[in-house]
Amino acid sequence: MTEARPEQRRMTISDPQVMRALAHPARIAIMEYLSTVEGGATATECAELVGMSPSATSYHLRALAKFGLVEPAPSRGDARERVWRTFSHSWMVEAGQGAGPEARAAEQALVEAHAARDIERTRDWLRRAADESPEWYDVALFSDTLLLLTATELAELNDAVLALFEPYRQRNRRAAPPAGARSVAAQYKAVPLA
Repeated sequence: MTEARPEQRRMTISDPQVMRALAHPARIAIMEYLSTVEGGATATECAELVGMSPSATSYHLRALAKFGLVEPAPSRGDARERVWRTFSHSWMVEAGQGAGPEARAAEQALVEAHAARDIERTRDWLRRAADESPEWYDVALFSDTLLLLTATELAELNDAVLALFEPYRQRNRRAAPPAGARSVAAQYKAVPLA
């Protein structure tokens, strides 16, 4: 049985040190995984996901804990087993417009680490797309659309798209997923052009 926690809110990360701590592919993967599993996971479980040894994964978990991004979760009954969970299931990075060069560089490093992960997921799909069933092949989507918006309209669009994602988030469906469901990476970016 897991310990009940109060409703979690989105965490805003603006500290350059925290951003730098997150700008590592293994830590991004660990955070993503922990945000989807109820009750948390052990270093060994996370290690399988990130392709590292449990001791290396434990090091990354302790680093994430140092910056308040993960925390120990209640034991599953084996006192030797250390279970970790995210502090918040949802987080965003925002150095802020008036941020100094250190914060801007840290934000850029973290965003680039996420972008590299997104690109690798796309490349992985392209490598194996021919072996996918027509059902899944036909619904994969790559779209690049130019929009003409005001800042207010873009904010409204962002809110609407994120609201569309919410009922399908893995953490919301893990307990009783529909038959045939599988993990899908959906990247949404909306950036003003020069």
